[in-house]
Amino acid sequence: MPLKLHVIALSTRPGRVGISVARWFHEFAAAHGGFEAELVDLADFNLPIYDEPRHPRFQQYEHEHTKAWAASVAVADAFAFVTPEYNYSPPPSFVNAVDYVLLEWGYKPAGLVSYGGVSGGLRAAQAEKLLLTAVKVMPIPEGVMIPMAAKQLDEEKRFKSNELIDISAKAMLDELVRWAEALKVMRT
Repeated sequence: MPLKLHVIALSTRPGRVGISVARWFHEFAAAHGGFEAELVDLADFNLPIYDEPRHPRFQQYEHEHTKAWAASVAVADAFAFVTPEYNYSPPPSFVNAVDYVLLEWGYKPAGLVSYGGVSGGLRAAQAEKLLLTAVKVMPIPEGVMIPMAAKQLDEEKRFKSNELIDISAKAMLDELVRWAEALKVMRT
């Protein structure tokens, strides 16, 4: 059974650039061949600020949005988070989504595809790594950084990559495959 990679678009706001970047990365990951890649749009889950009455470690979810999110996270072997940077930080949607579930995250690797202005979202990506380790996700060092991402959209709002971004994406996917294979043992 092939490894399953969830490419998760983290921005949920209208007019977002992230969905275009996520679509590009999903296509790139599918062509890479190391994973069965699935594009997951966090906006589709419509998660309110955490509203479950019990701690997620019990997995006694009451709300349908939580059950759907938990099922999505559980089936993945690895994650590629496509993340913007808001005020030098991760988007609140990321923090909320990670906090919704707990055991479903465990012992899976993650790569970060960050975008933004001049910094390319690197500050958000660095902060996200701290939260991911708390839920036993292994954020790998390799990542994809996209500065000025909005300027790389064509007339149809499709993201146009370049050679440097593609090299980074391949390196990240190669490492994600290695980590996903290695961590699979810990999930059994």
